[in-house]
Amino acid sequence: MKFFPQERVALFIDGANLYATARALGFDIDYKRLLELFLGQTNLVRAFYYTALIEDQDYSPIRPLVDWLDYNGYTMVTKPTKEFTDAAGRRKIKGNMDIELAIDVMEMAQHLDHIVLFSGDGDFRRLVEAVQRKGVRVTVVSTVRSQPAMIADELRRQADRFVDITDLQEDIERAMRRDHPRARPRVTQDEEPYDAEPLDDEEDEEEDEDYYESQPA
Repeated sequence: MKFFPQERVALFIDGANLYATARALGFDIDYKRLLELFLGQTNLVRAFYYTALIEDQDYSPIRPLVDWLDYNGYTMVTKPTKEFTDAAGRRKIKGNMDIELAIDVMEMAQHLDHIVLFSGDGDFRRLVEAVQRKGVRVTVVSTVRSQPAMIADELRRQADRFVDITDLQEDIERAMRRDHPRARPRVTQDEEPYDAEPLDDEEDEEEDEDYYESQPA
């Protein structure tokens, strides 16, 4: 990653999208290491993490992570999930945080020189364009090395710089036992990237539902 020493930097992490990206690549993120990486390389002003929470459950699998992040340097932005039933009668959970993230980016833009967006959601293209007009540089972190790619092509083109998260994997990966059931082969930089295609709304809903049901503590 390339940052100027005088740049004021902030991280904006789309929790559900980043989780889905890391899962597609077969590794878990160590958020302590991620924060230390940017603290060591940038003038980090703030690190925002966005996620919705299921509030009507006795135990939420994501709550321990949210609490840890809240006590360890991250600014948490949360809201309750919404539950609905689709046409097939299946229970669905939706927790889109795009509006909250976009508002915070626009409000913080005047205090920043460089924004790092952890998301591949193509809906953020116009947001990136808007803050660029304010003189703020934008780096987007996602991946084109999964199948399908997790970043929308229009977002990747709009960003001042795109960083594939696999290039950061050695610095931010959480240690996992080789016999762990979720352990999978790592994607290497030698593999050919796949063409980036934007995620549609149905895929976004499936991604959100899986995240809130499966996110590890």
